[in-house]
Amino acid sequence: MMLDQALSVPASQQSFLAFDFGLKRTGVAVGNRMLKQATPQATVVAEGDARFAQIEKRIKEWTPDALVVGVPFHPDGASHENTLRAQKFARQLRGRFGLSVYEVDERYSTTEAISRKMLMPHRLALFWNNF
Repeated sequence: MMLDQALSVPASQQSFLAFDFGLKRTGVAVGNRMLKQATPQATVVAEGDARFAQIEKRIKEWTPDALVVGVPFHPDGASHENTLRAQKFARQLRGRFGLSVYEVDERYSTTEAISRKMLMPHRLALFWNNF
């Protein structure tokens, strides 16, 4: 899901775990829609099944209503190798955990977060601002 599609997130989904996928490290934040707040969590430093075991622990701990995955694109919107990896990761999360997974276009998200002086993890913050 891209930022302009965030309005289609059901109102019943109030808590989220957000992921910034990387081959060796995956950033994590937990967020609450009502408060429009997100808090960074410890980075998952693992690959393959070990990564998903750690993510499963986070899901059990935080019991989110849905998951968010930042998806990188080239500035012109073209996909690249990491785009496909992040999208595959989102599909794996959906299949393994049975939760809704929203894909967020992360182009310029750091720059935009800085310009808005956001104090929370930028991808999830931009997600909130589109409700």
